[in-house]
Amino acid sequence: SLSNDLLIVTGALVGSSGAILSYIMCKAMNRNFISVILGGFGGAQGPAAEIEGEQVAIDAGGVASALNNADSVVIVPGYGMAVAQAQGAVSELVRKLRAAGKEVRFAIHPVAGRLPGHMNVLLAEAKVPYDIVLEMDEINDDFPKTDVAIVIGSNDIVNPAAQDDPNSPIAGMPVLEVWKSTVVFVSKRGQGTGYSGIENPLFYKENTRMFYGDAKDSIDSLLPLID
Repeated sequence: SLSNDLLIVTGALVGSSGAILSYIMCKAMNRNFISVILGGFGGAQGPAAEIEGEQVAIDAGGVASALNNADSVVIVPGYGMAVAQAQGAVSELVRKLRAAGKEVRFAIHPVAGRLPGHMNVLLAEAKVPYDIVLEMDEINDDFPKTDVAIVIGSNDIVNPAAQDDPNSPIAGMPVLEVWKSTVVFVSKRGQGTGYSGIENPLFYKENTRMFYGDAKDSIDSLLPLID
């Protein structure tokens, strides 16, 4: 009887924890909890908007040059940073940039990574100062005043289609408005889509440059080039 009671209590705790996490993520994505549970995600209908332009690649030298000339930098980490285990290299990059007098901050989306708080834990483990790690609502208005935004392994959470395309599956989802920065560098393995499986117009914008490669290797290649 005791073991059965324990199983019941444990199952109830696991189930309620999962429901709470699901609710938090639905709220962060501006989605109806019941609709998502019943199998829906977005409410968009019709064809998605066509994307114009092309993805333009950049090498480590180009990224480092922009960072050396910048006064303000915002880094947007995502699941790709976790997969590449790049948080240590990112922390060292931040240390070098701050030592050079740059203002460096992190912008954390509520659903970045695999669950809420994932990025915060990784950055804390890498000894990134807590006071420069900001939530989306705290930093989104600052992108127009940002010289360089670096997106590391993120896709859907920086997709402008959420705001610009009412037919997008992620229409209405709050996103980090990195495209309002002077220049955006996207550290990404390749040209694939994100978790939602849709294209990201950010990658085709005139002020965006694609920094292809493994996130850890890419960030490591920048370190000796930072003045």
